[in-house]
Amino acid sequence: MNNYMKLEISALGENESFARSAVAAFALYLNPSLTELSDIKTAVSEAVTNCIVHAYRHGNERDKIVIECQAEKEENSPFGQLHIEITDYGCGIDDLERAISPFYTTLTEEERSGMGFTIMQTFTDKFSVESEKGRGTKVKMVKKIGIDGNKEAVKE
Repeated sequence: MNNYMKLEISALGENESFARSAVAAFALYLNPSLTELSDIKTAVSEAVTNCIVHAYRHGNERDKIVIECQAEKEENSPFGQLHIEITDYGCGIDDLERAISPFYTTLTEEERSGMGFTIMQTFTDKFSVESEKGRGTKVKMVKKIGIDGNKEAVKE
C-alpha cells in the first residue's frame, strides 16, 4: 500500500518547523519508532534550511520549496519506506561534490558549519542531490521504517 503527499511552502525560516512537522505527521502512517521519527525530522529540517539559507538567501515569499513524500508499506508488514524529495528553484549548486563535503558552506562570511548534506546522509538510508546552476536543487532521501530492532529484516 502506498500513500503520497505534496506540500508547497514559501522559502521563509518560519516555515522550516512546519515542513519538518508535516513530513513527520505524514510518516506516522508507517508507524515509525521515536528514533526514526526524529531522524526524519532532522533530515527534513536540514534540507529545508538549505533551501532558505543557500538557494534563495533573500527571504522572498514568492520563493518556494516543494516537498513530496511517498510512503510505501506492504499490508500486514511492520516495515516500510518513506521517500522524501525536497526541491527549490533557487540558484543551484556550482560544484555538487564540494557542496556535499562536510563543513562546506556558500556563506563563508557567516558562522556556519556546512550545508547539512552530511547530516541528511547520516539520518537517512539513501540520499542523493541533483542540481542545476540557476534552476535549483532537489534532495532525495529514503528512510526505512521498522528496522530499529531488526535491521536484517528490511530488503535492500
